[in-house]
Amino acid sequence: MVVKKKTPKVEAVVLDGDKLSKLIASLSIDGGENGVQNLAKTLQSCLELTDPVQQIQLVKTAGAQLEALTEDLPDGPLLGACLHTLALVYTSLQPKNPLRRAIASALGSVPVWLVDRVVVSLSSCLSDCLSNPASDKFNQNVDIIAACLDGFPVGEKCINKLLPEVLEFLHTGLSKCLHQNSDLAGRHIAQAQLMHSCLSAVKASMLVVQRSQDTICALLQREKEKSHFEDTLSSLLDCYTEILTDDEFVQSVQSTAGMAMVLLIKSVMGSGDEVASVVCSFLHGSSEGLDLAPQWLKHRCERVLMSGQPPGVCLYLCHGALAMLSWKGAIPGPQWEQLLLLVPQILLELDVSVKESSTAMVVARVLTLWSGAALDCLQGTQPCPDALQSLRGGSELQQRILEHIYSHWEHPLDGVRHQTRSLFKNLLVLHRLTSPSDSKQDPRTDPYINTLTQSLLGLEWHMRGKYGSLSCLVELHGAGYILEMQPQLPSCLLSLMGDQTLAPYASDLLERLFVSHKTQLSAQAEEGQVENWMHQWHVTWVTPLLQVLCSARLDQTTYILDYFLPKLLRCSPSSVSHMVQALQDMPLCSSGPTGSRGALGALMTCLRAARAQGVVPSSEEGLWGGLLPLSLLRQALAHKHDQVRMDALGLVCESHRSTETLTSQELELIQYFLPPNLNSQNPGVRQQTVSLFKKLLCRVKDSAQFLQKKAGQEKNQEKKDQDQQTLHYYKEFLRWMCVTLLDMLLPGASFSKCIMCLHLLCLMGQIFTFTADPDSFALGEVVTSNHAQNVLYCIASNFLEVKQLASTLLRQLLPSTVGLKAADRMANVLQAALDLSTSTKPFDSVTAAHLLNLLIHEPDLTQALRLCAQRQGLEVQPPVPPAEASQTLILEINTLAVIQFLLHCLQSEVIKAESSLLQAAASFPLYGRCHCITAVLQQLNTGNLSEAEQWWALVSELITVCYRTSDVVAPVVQSSSPEGLIPMDNDSETSSGLQKILQEIQPRDTNDFFTNARELEPEQTEEEAKNSHHPSLNTGGESYRVTAQMVLVCCWRSMKEVSMLLGQLCQSLPLDFTNEDGERHQGLITEKQVEGVGLYFRQQLLQSRHRGAFELAYVGFVRLTDMLCRSGSQALQRLPSRWLSEVLEEVKSSDPSSKLCATRRSAGIPFYIQALLSSEPKSSSCSLLKMTMRELIALATPSSDRDTERSTVPQVHALNILRALYRDTRLGENIIPFVSEGMQAAVLGFTSAVWAVRNSSTLLFSTLITRIFGVKKGKDEHSKKNRMTGREFFTRFPALYPFLLTQLEEAAATVESDSGQVKLHPSLFLLLLVLSRLYPSPMDGSSSPLGLAPFTPFIIRCGHSAVYRTREMAARAIVPFVLVTQVPSTVCDLLKELPLSPGPKIQHNHIHGTLLQVLFLLRSFQSDSHRPLPPENGIGSALRQRMWIASCQNSCLVTRGAFLDVLACLCGPKISLLEDCEVRELRQEVLSILLASDLFVPGPSSVVPAPGSTQYLLSLSRVALNATVEHPELWDTQQAPQLLQHLLSSISYEVRALTLDTLLKQLQQRSMDRDRDSDRGPEWQNQTTLSHLTSRAFHETHPHCLSKVLEVLCALCSSEPILWWDRGRLMSQEEVHRRLLFLAQTSAHSVELHCAALTLFSQLVAQRVTSDPQDGSAASCFSEWAALVCSCCSEEHPVEVKMMVSKVLVQCTAPVLTSPSLPLGLDTTVSLWRSLVTLLQDEDQEVRDAAADFICFVPADLLCPDVSGSSVCPPLALDSAVGVLCRLLKQWERVPEGVLSLTEWLLGNEDVNQEEAESGDETSLDDEDFLFEKGALNLWAEPVQWVRLLHRHLSSLVQTLVQTLDPGSGLHLSRIRTLSDQAQTQSQSALKSLSSLPSLPQFICPMEHARLTLKHDRAQLALDVLHKLR
Repeated sequence: MVVKKKTPKVEAVVLDGDKLSKLIASLSIDGGENGVQNLAKTLQSCLELTDPVQQIQLVKTAGAQLEALTEDLPDGPLLGACLHTLALVYTSLQPKNPLRRAIASALGSVPVWLVDRVVVSLSSCLSDCLSNPASDKFNQNVDIIAACLDGFPVGEKCINKLLPEVLEFLHTGLSKCLHQNSDLAGRHIAQAQLMHSCLSAVKASMLVVQRSQDTICALLQREKEKSHFEDTLSSLLDCYTEILTDDEFVQSVQSTAGMAMVLLIKSVMGSGDEVASVVCSFLHGSSEGLDLAPQWLKHRCERVLMSGQPPGVCLYLCHGALAMLSWKGAIPGPQWEQLLLLVPQILLELDVSVKESSTAMVVARVLTLWSGAALDCLQGTQPCPDALQSLRGGSELQQRILEHIYSHWEHPLDGVRHQTRSLFKNLLVLHRLTSPSDSKQDPRTDPYINTLTQSLLGLEWHMRGKYGSLSCLVELHGAGYILEMQPQLPSCLLSLMGDQTLAPYASDLLERLFVSHKTQLSAQAEEGQVENWMHQWHVTWVTPLLQVLCSARLDQTTYILDYFLPKLLRCSPSSVSHMVQALQDMPLCSSGPTGSRGALGALMTCLRAARAQGVVPSSEEGLWGGLLPLSLLRQALAHKHDQVRMDALGLVCESHRSTETLTSQELELIQYFLPPNLNSQNPGVRQQTVSLFKKLLCRVKDSAQFLQKKAGQEKNQEKKDQDQQTLHYYKEFLRWMCVTLLDMLLPGASFSKCIMCLHLLCLMGQIFTFTADPDSFALGEVVTSNHAQNVLYCIASNFLEVKQLASTLLRQLLPSTVGLKAADRMANVLQAALDLSTSTKPFDSVTAAHLLNLLIHEPDLTQALRLCAQRQGLEVQPPVPPAEASQTLILEINTLAVIQFLLHCLQSEVIKAESSLLQAAASFPLYGRCHCITAVLQQLNTGNLSEAEQWWALVSELITVCYRTSDVVAPVVQSSSPEGLIPMDNDSETSSGLQKILQEIQPRDTNDFFTNARELEPEQTEEEAKNSHHPSLNTGGESYRVTAQMVLVCCWRSMKEVSMLLGQLCQSLPLDFTNEDGERHQGLITEKQVEGVGLYFRQQLLQSRHRGAFELAYVGFVRLTDMLCRSGSQALQRLPSRWLSEVLEEVKSSDPSSKLCATRRSAGIPFYIQALLSSEPKSSSCSLLKMTMRELIALATPSSDRDTERSTVPQVHALNILRALYRDTRLGENIIPFVSEGMQAAVLGFTSAVWAVRNSSTLLFSTLITRIFGVKKGKDEHSKKNRMTGREFFTRFPALYPFLLTQLEEAAATVESDSGQVKLHPSLFLLLLVLSRLYPSPMDGSSSPLGLAPFTPFIIRCGHSAVYRTREMAARAIVPFVLVTQVPSTVCDLLKELPLSPGPKIQHNHIHGTLLQVLFLLRSFQSDSHRPLPPENGIGSALRQRMWIASCQNSCLVTRGAFLDVLACLCGPKISLLEDCEVRELRQEVLSILLASDLFVPGPSSVVPAPGSTQYLLSLSRVALNATVEHPELWDTQQAPQLLQHLLSSISYEVRALTLDTLLKQLQQRSMDRDRDSDRGPEWQNQTTLSHLTSRAFHETHPHCLSKVLEVLCALCSSEPILWWDRGRLMSQEEVHRRLLFLAQTSAHSVELHCAALTLFSQLVAQRVTSDPQDGSAASCFSEWAALVCSCCSEEHPVEVKMMVSKVLVQCTAPVLTSPSLPLGLDTTVSLWRSLVTLLQDEDQEVRDAAADFICFVPADLLCPDVSGSSVCPPLALDSAVGVLCRLLKQWERVPEGVLSLTEWLLGNEDVNQEEAESGDETSLDDEDFLFEKGALNLWAEPVQWVRLLHRHLSSLVQTLVQTLDPGSGLHLSRIRTLSDQAQTQSQSALKSLSSLPSLPQFICPMEHARLTLKHDRAQLALDVLHKLR
């Protein structure tokens, strides 16, 4: 997209009248040569004009005239006047005015002889400007100085001439700025403007000094001027140092000041060694190197050094030295070398102490700048100087810089990560430049590069910094080098592309690799080293890609399409044909593994990406770019997987050129795709579909315009006709699309379909417009008034997005079609809106607001409002717009009228609510009116209102009524327990107490729960009870019921809407105030009103207890605080800082009697403080945030000298507020400097004796863990993605290193359990939790002050705790602290700590903790390590010496189990730390322990469970299963069958469950690998095991184990039938079926068991029917099975059950549903089909997708060609299912019975009966009693569309029946009559009910209206079918 460059604003010359007249008079003097007179006339005309563009033209003319002047002219006053005019205008213009550039050009083109006079004139004017002390001119004058030096030689001469004066002016201005800064606290905008002024002045001074080097030297040589000039320079230097040392200045100003300071020193001292010496002395903080400086400079520097300097000064001076000193070429002297090596050391020392992320950014940038400077030095000097050899790889400096890189390469700021990568690349180049010449060419010969590459490749792939570093290596050394080291790298990186966080990094690295590899291979091919290099490249990069695309899950391949594939195709466009050929060679119909896109999906993905890149042309002659048959594309457009359909649609819609025409085939494909894909539940798919259709419609528009334009130029008549034909296709397609989408918007349409249709229609409206204009294809002609009504009724939807889109679309349709202009129609809609605004259902008020927003654009609205007011007896006189009013005025007056009307209603309702809140809650909850007022106000542009007086009065009334409304509902939301305040029961006994409770509470609740409880007043007497006992209240003849829920909703929503309205008023209305200069700004809301609103919000946020109320008050308050900062009023700008100070004081002084809420996480207090802090600009110095954080951390941190009881409440508040601030994303990185202190407060808070403090500390700790390590990605609590290297963690939070170490040491000292007593340190768990999230840095082998080694002994000691969870956490935490290379020695040392033999003083807690640490270390090593290990590590002998721990000699079962887990880890198939012979010996010893254990020889623990017995038995079982089932080949044992029998017979159900799980996993794995492996079953699958399992199926008592047994048997039956034995007796088929059926029928209590039983039985049914279709012996059993399957399909069943039934029905499709022999009879089979159809309309997408797979098993002759042999999306599958059933009825020759059964479906008899039963005697009040409980709704199914689809197929079937039926053959006439009567009754009942609904029921009761309409439609369609049958 081409973005138009922003043109600078041109303004005319503005001079005061006196000055202008003098100039014109001076140009009117007679005399002078003709050329000068012409020049004077031109300038005079210029001054008299007011058009700036014409002025520029005249200035250019004047420039040409100046250039033409000759030297022989007489020297008259007129020429001087002309030059003076130009100079004066130049210095009077505002910054960035193009006129100034034109004058500079004119003055710059004067002849040489005239230059001096120009300089004199301009200098004079410039001098006048600089001598003007007005502060408002300071910025303009600074800009003039900068402009003079911006490519304007004459201006530069002026600056040099006035140098002392210019520098003095800049110094004076800067001094004023420095003084002003301290007076602007709290005024953020003024502070920001001041910072901008400072920055401009410092930059200008730099520019002046830089361009005036010679002048400065000359002035310093002159004795007369020297002293004064030195003082000026000295003062300027003072300003720079003051900026550098003042933390209130923003970093950009400080950084520029640092550069300016170095530049000034360089200008004074030259470029020799002396400059470097002075800068070094500043960086060292000593005066040693200042001897060579001039005396004045030396004194000034010494004074600065003595006063001490913040660390930031060094940082900015380093930046200045690198930016302002020249480093290119040879270095001038040794001081420069010293400075070059000193800078990184200073920066690295700073790096550890830096807290702010912005400062970390500066450090990273300056380090990269330093590396660039070092490169500049080395590239200019060969060979490398000895002093700079320390820059070579492997040196101490390089190691320290690498540490910095590894600590920052995953920094949260993008900029830091980017700089770190650049620094790494520069380090590699530095190493190359400083290395001997022989290792520069080949990286293989460079040990440093080899080691670095191997260490990077060895790191875990979740470390994002690794990718950039490897990219740098590829860039410098080529991909071939990396691929030699790790050939599997392409596949490895592609497997990472499924992770959204890693995909961008992996794709960037992949791009570098394949581009570099291609370049290398082509170069080698040219040299003759490689043959067929392109094939080699394809094998390396394309083949792994295609494998991943075909087999990986769709969500894993999304990012391959987004990030990787386009890059690959850009690199090699020709590869697309290779991809297509390779994919077409695969079987395209196979879908691949579950959840993958298969070959067809991969083909679509590749072609779509290629098409978007312009590699594939459009479709020609039925082939897509000559590559793809259209039938395949149709198949892909109907595919079951969303992404395959999206890729296919993208292939059709996307194009490299927007003017590329669409063929008729492409338009047909779109028509095929659209209807079934409108009802997608997936928001991502909807978004993609809309996006692709937008591209398609834009392409239609652009190509149509292109064809229309071409038509006028085309000479060839045939081509002209073709183009006209294409335009005709376009018109027909767009009209079809428009009508199709509008027809879908029927009552009862699903949310997803409404959203899609409205989105696409709005797009059509935007791109083509709904008018009768033929150029826009006249789409307005096809939109009928019925269509428009349906769109209007969409506004009644419960979904906000549907309401918004419908409103947008209605404004795009023709007003005549919408029909709101008709008076009766408008009156009805207006009345509906007003009725809905008082509804007790919250979403109705949103509907009302949208209707009002539609109506306020209508000119006649005020008349309709007046009629409404008359009908309701309201005294409201809405204003009427004048006859010829503009649309803007109509909108304003209508908005005013609507708000006045609503306000009047609200005022009267508030008065009633003040007398009875219950009545208000039941009849007219106040929030609806408030919401409508806010919504209507949002539509209005309040910047320029004509009816200001009326608005002024209205605003005052609105604010007043808001306060009154709030006062009414405040008692409820401010009570100490708003939700539990009122009883939730609906019986009259408790309802009668509502009024009493509401009278009892007052907004006076305090935090007295710390000391005493609150009680209600005593019970009322019987007499009072009799008088007040009314279940409903009567008011004016209307009875209403009110529930507690309704009262609460009324109150908190009213509070919410009041807050939103007040926030809207403050944000949108212009402010009435007087500025600093005394100018009055007219507005509609006063400063006093705004401050009053602020105080209101303060009260609500600090006193509300209901979360809904204070959360939404916060939204309104944020709007207010945003407005305060931007207002021009000084008083308002200072309010946030004042309010913040007040609330912090209140928090500090709060105690148990305070009104501030100390429960509910301090309720609204954190929100109040958040809103105030977030109003502070991010670019400012954040002084409010810093002050607040200091105060809160001081309060939150426990202190020994504080009064505990009085300090508890403030501490709780502080912890809760801190939690909210750390969570607030808007504070961004500014909060990071305070994380360390927050963590310390949270950890120390755990030591408090008060539960409230500990609870708040827990919440704060949890928030900080998320803030530090990121949001948890996935379910794994210990995921490596949410971890950080210890070095990075402690570099970013250095204060936590000593704190955590000290705390851990204290905690570890308490865990020793020798005494047997449990001592649990409060903070121990937190410490271990933090430490377990760290892992070693790549540089942890080197010595470092922040190494993790000191923590290790304390963590090991924590493993001795008596608390099991602590031991486990210690074991988890030890893993990251042990380097992979140290694992063997650490494991060995830990094992040696274990006792060699049992004894009385053995501590089993010690043993268990040690074994857990060994186990976790071994598991971590096996999963992460691929490194060779040193043999002879002593682990084997240490284990064998302590085998007693696993034997019966050890009485502790917990330690026995843990030791067995360690043995299993070492004896398993994974990498072991032992030699092979050692492992074999160990396995034999483990087997002997196993055979002597409780599994074989039952001991006491197997009879009476001891502590840890289950754990021990499971450990034994894991070893036994490894030996018998998983890896018997490794163990070589004869006892495997007996071991398995013992496991399956174990009395412990946990052992049986583990065994069955293992068997099931192996069977599933075997079924997946069956294609590759032989059919030979596993070793354990023998007759004994099978008979044991079949017996277990009928005698297992534990439900979970029984379900697992059935799943195992199901897996065994899937390949071949098995014999069923029951305890040695062979069972018959009938007996097996009966017992399994009974089990399935009686197991509904357990979903898992029910699913397993029904699945197994269904499999046996399918097998029996397949083997003998005519066998009728099991008919009754099969019909019961069918009934059970059908009963499991309804909406109320769990998803797991419906998924199971879907799979069962799919499995039975071929043998039962489509069998030609109809084995289960017609009725049963049709009922099964109905179940399938029900599941295809289920709300859960997984269920629908699973059911849609039945298509794959339907015979091809029963299917349409488009869906044959492939899985399709559920809507198409639904259509196909009905079509297949109709064809089957013909095939079975049972059409008459089938038609009647389908007519019953159509009539929905079951639904009707159910409705009648449900409607019974219930009242309609239930819907209101429970506002939010709507029952099980299916938001996907569309009964109306389903009924129409069924009717379509049924009509076709009836037509066939009528044509083929013999006249004499009898239909079931009695059944037809019965159905006709039912349909007639149903139709009349529905019509009667519809007529009783209120006016416009589509808005008032939309669900009831939709239900009755559907009922009527069903009856009418059924009557139509029955009529045809007769």
